[in-house]
Amino acid sequence: MAHILHLDSSPRGDRSISRALTKQFIQVWQQTDKEGRVTYRDLGRNPVPLIDEPWIAAAFAPPTEITPALESALTISNQLIDELLTADFLVFGIPMYNYSVPANFKAYLDQIVRVRRTFVIGSHGYEGLVKGKKAVIITTRGGSYAGGALDFQEPYLRAVFEFIGITDVTFIHAENLALGVQQRQAAIASAGVAIDRVIATWLPDYSSV
Repeated sequence: MAHILHLDSSPRGDRSISRALTKQFIQVWQQTDKEGRVTYRDLGRNPVPLIDEPWIAAAFAPPTEITPALESALTISNQLIDELLTADFLVFGIPMYNYSVPANFKAYLDQIVRVRRTFVIGSHGYEGLVKGKKAVIITTRGGSYAGGALDFQEPYLRAVFEFIGITDVTFIHAENLALGVQQRQAAIASAGVAIDRVIATWLPDYSSV
């Protein structure tokens, strides 16, 4: 029985292709892992707050100096990090905005990348604390960017997740969505095939139907 953290970041609601693809992933997954648990967070409709001065003061204060007031500044961060740490698999839908990630997802990353919770600084430098997790990141893009000079999204996300210890990250890019109906349908179909492939890798008992 697996525990999945499912996160959407598109604000487009039912018109969102990234939402449709992450939903497809979860539905297909649950056909095999019927007892699996899913924690869902919708950053598109319910964005998390930006970090502020009290957050920074609390996050970097020595543990012995964290007052109740400082601790309260980290309430949301603690909740988000606890969700991350208790999950076995991560399924994130992230559209490309201006060659990178939406602001709401950047705010989420700022909340979870936190010293002493998801990384530490030791004698050998930085060490991620979020170990043993697998992540699939489903992106949606108007054009073709994968591996190109303007793709700041995948390299950035790989770097951030590796920094906190998540190194097993698979990307599924649905590209060329703005180039016409045929290209859009082909991209969505290709992403569906990739979803089946990832689930077959993650779940030994999975068989595509």
